[in-house]
Amino acid sequence: MFLIGSGEMISAEALASFQIRSEKTALCIVDFQERLAAVMPQAERDACERNIALLLDLAQRHAWPVLVCEQYPKGLGKTVARLAEPIKAFTGSLVRLEKLHFSATAAPGFAELFARMNRPQWIVTGMETHVCVFQTVRGLLQLGASVQVPHDAVVSRTISNRQTGLALIERMGAVVTCTETVIFDALVAAGTDDFKALSRQLR
Repeated sequence: MFLIGSGEMISAEALASFQIRSEKTALCIVDFQERLAAVMPQAERDACERNIALLLDLAQRHAWPVLVCEQYPKGLGKTVARLAEPIKAFTGSLVRLEKLHFSATAAPGFAELFARMNRPQWIVTGMETHVCVFQTVRGLLQLGASVQVPHDAVVSRTISNRQTGLALIERMGAVVTCTETVIFDALVAAGTDDFKALSRQLR
């Protein structure tokens, strides 16, 4: 057991959920769609798009499988152009999932997909934090995955809803983190080509 700042004891097993291990990790992008994005706060939306694109680059370099979800695309539109381009260019394992359920894990076929991907750690991004992101994280935790949610790669229509979603996500046992923490944890060390390429984008 280890003592953390709040005085809470945390086990070595629980600490493992705080560490990115690329061979165990998958990236999920939840419902970053045109008509939803149009009603998000512009500055938060822009930052979110940038950070998700960075995580897609990291996923490409570290061979993470990627799941791209779209909630009722006939009504809410397709994934926004700024993310559609790097998604189209992604050459690794990428699955698109159209859904009506708010939680991606409740969509038909998800259980088989989860088993096939065989990744026990998930990085979850997208919108809205307090609805589809929250419910997807909950479902992944119920399936036994460990989950990290970069707070700067999720968005809601209001700041208070985003904060509520993140508080619920953390209370459930997921790790609320940020994009740079995920990137540098996955990179492990400086000096590599991946480090140089990604660190340039963070300037």
